[in-house]
Amino acid sequence: MKFSWPVRVYYEDTDSGGVVYYANYLKFFERARTELLRQFDLQQNELIKQQNIIFAVRNINVDYYKPAVFDDLLSVTTEIEVLKKASLVFKQTIQRDKDETMLCQAICKVACLQADQLKPTAIPEFMVQVLKNN
Repeated sequence: MKFSWPVRVYYEDTDSGGVVYYANYLKFFERARTELLRQFDLQQNELIKQQNIIFAVRNINVDYYKPAVFDDLLSVTTEIEVLKKASLVFKQTIQRDKDETMLCQAICKVACLQADQLKPTAIPEFMVQVLKNN
């Protein structure tokens, strides 16, 4: 399932050249992953409290194609490509809404960790089922 999250480019997102600073795309990707989980009622703050787990980016590869500029409305799409015992691999894209231009795409591997020890741990079974069924 593809999940799409809208993002408006604000002045603070841009660099001195008036385009979105490259690292801000990572923030857009992060927000979309969080909102994907939220859509399934998987609140990260509750996962910490109730399951003692957090998710941390282990690796991200981003390809940049075209720049976004101030006031652009963007769509950040996110889908789970791989669901393993203790990790997830997300495929994400960002495109400009008005002309559907692909701006960048990423493959992001996220590890499930014990919140108190920061050691890898299995994704809880209830969460696996929610993600598999959607």
